[in-house]
Amino acid sequence: MNLPDGKPISIVSKVLRHVPRLHQIRGPKLFLDVFDVGRNYGVRHYLLGSSPVVLRKLQKSLSLEYPGCEIVGVESPPYRALTQNERAVQDKRISDARPDIIWVGLGTPKQDTEAGRLTQSTGITAIAVGAAFDFAAGEVREAPRWMTTLCLEWLFRLVSEPRRLWRRYLFGNIKFLQIAWRLFTNYETGGRGPR
Repeated sequence: MNLPDGKPISIVSKVLRHVPRLHQIRGPKLFLDVFDVGRNYGVRHYLLGSSPVVLRKLQKSLSLEYPGCEIVGVESPPYRALTQNERAVQDKRISDARPDIIWVGLGTPKQDTEAGRLTQSTGITAIAVGAAFDFAAGEVREAPRWMTTLCLEWLFRLVSEPRRLWRRYLFGNIKFLQIAWRLFTNYETGGRGPR
C-alpha cells in the first residue's frame, strides 16, 4: 500500500476529483501516531535503519514520549547492499523478535523496496517512513507547520540538506510536475483521469 506522504499528491487528487480523494498522510506523523495508539493494544515495534547513534536517541525519545511502548528490536544495517546470507540472518532476527510492525528508515527509494521485501519474507507489516527516525530522535528539524500546509516542506528540507537532497528534489519535482500535467491535460480533454 502506498500512502500519499506529500501534500502535492493530495492537491492533484482534489483537482482531478479522485474518488476516493487522497489526503496527505505524512510518514513521520503516522509513525508517532501508531506508537502512541499502539500502547493501548500492545503493538510491538522493530526499528530498522539509520545509524546506531540515531537509533539509541530514537529509542530513548520514543520511550520517554510514549511510556509503555514496546520496541522489540533495533537494527542499523550497513550502508551497502546486504548479501543473501546477511539478509536471511537479518530477517530471522526480526522474525524471532515477533514485532507487529517493522519501521523502515533507510532513505528513498531503498526503504520502499526493502519494506516490500521484508513483508514478503517475514509476513510482518513493514512501513517505510522516510526521515521519521531522524525527526523523532531530534537529529533533523521538521519544517514549520505553515510550510507543510503550503506544500513547501520539500523546500525546507532542501535548504536544510542541499548536498544530500538537491538531486531528489530537482529531478523528482520535475518528474512529478510532468506526470501531474499529463493527468490534468488528460482530465481536461475528457479522459477524466483515474477514478
